[in-house]
Amino acid sequence: MREGRLALDLKRLERIRGWADSYITARRFAGMSVLVLQDGQEALFDARGLRDAEGGRPFERDTLARIYSMTKPITSLALMTLVEEGCLHLDAPISRFLPEFADRHALIPGASDLGQTEPCANPTLHQILTHRSGLSYAFNPGLVPQEMAARDLTFAPRAGTLAQTCEKLAELPLAFAPGARWEYSVGIDVIGRVIEVITGQSLAEVFQTRIFDPLGMTETGFAVQQNQLGRFASLYTPLAGDAMDLNAAVTGDESLRLVDDAEASPFANPTCLSGGGGLVGTIDDYARFAEAMRVGGQGIVSRATAAFMMQNHLPGDIASLGPSSFAEQPMRGVGFGIGGAVVLDAARSGVPGSVGDFSWGGMASTFFWIDPVHDLTTVLFTQLSPSSATPARAELKALVHGALM
Repeated sequence: MREGRLALDLKRLERIRGWADSYITARRFAGMSVLVLQDGQEALFDARGLRDAEGGRPFERDTLARIYSMTKPITSLALMTLVEEGCLHLDAPISRFLPEFADRHALIPGASDLGQTEPCANPTLHQILTHRSGLSYAFNPGLVPQEMAARDLTFAPRAGTLAQTCEKLAELPLAFAPGARWEYSVGIDVIGRVIEVITGQSLAEVFQTRIFDPLGMTETGFAVQQNQLGRFASLYTPLAGDAMDLNAAVTGDESLRLVDDAEASPFANPTCLSGGGGLVGTIDDYARFAEAMRVGGQGIVSRATAAFMMQNHLPGDIASLGPSSFAEQPMRGVGFGIGGAVVLDAARSGVPGSVGDFSWGGMASTFFWIDPVHDLTTVLFTQLSPSSATPARAELKALVHGALM
């Protein structure tokens, strides 16, 4: 550990075990695991509950989970390897790589139907990476998200190919003119397609050669392999309807309703390689990725590029850019970098942490953050959708921060 960094009080850190047990006992999570590293050394690992409540199989260290939007930082890193090689620059328009996105139109402010549009600039790769492009998500409020939901433009595992889905997405107008505001979006899925076009490889091949193999991430991929099926967790929701439909979220009578059985999951044979939410993997694999970012790229990218990614790329915090969308993080006091959120003011965010914390989460309530002040990496794995159903992330950050003595 570098001189001047606070050490973790391991007795205080043990509070995480009781906190985790309370989630399992109350049936808020079926199962979960937490891994805390300081300066690369394991300070705590805890796993409890079930990865398959129906079959009674335990949630363990080698359990595979859907990481959903925690795929985004990995896709962003893959793109930055191409930036370093001079294959593109971030201010390039998306149409340079995907011609179907040429001649963009955006909804006019206050539009009441999809026909009320005006010509707009082509979004840049940087605007897409930082969710300022005018793209959206089907679970956000608004006309474009409603049409995305109607056309099933979700980049789900069986939603056709990545190329096909991007072509269909390009048929819709943008929700707003690029740069006008911040809105969480499928933009990183589009970035995944850009990576495929530039490299001439599938996104899976790019990840394998550029990130997974160098970091030893042997258990992560878009498809659950046959020899991994027995360790793949099922997905649950407390909602009565679609576990991903935040616009019509209604709490059901069952807090752990099964929505994706590991044995019949589309992740066993996906057709769409979603750079925004398609990976499955283990907690140790994801910690390898997070640690690589914490120490400065670990040769995947340079230390300078890793630092560039983890800076705030917005003119202020997310809240100042008028978002109306869902986000995996607080918006007050939090900016956004290339692939994740950046804490600008922990007090304004309302969550204990350090200035410079870099993090993101996934729809199934997974979460990671890197604390550069205290050399910390923390990863939470569980399988409950949506992630907004519990305050687990804020509570876990407080527990870890409370162990810094």
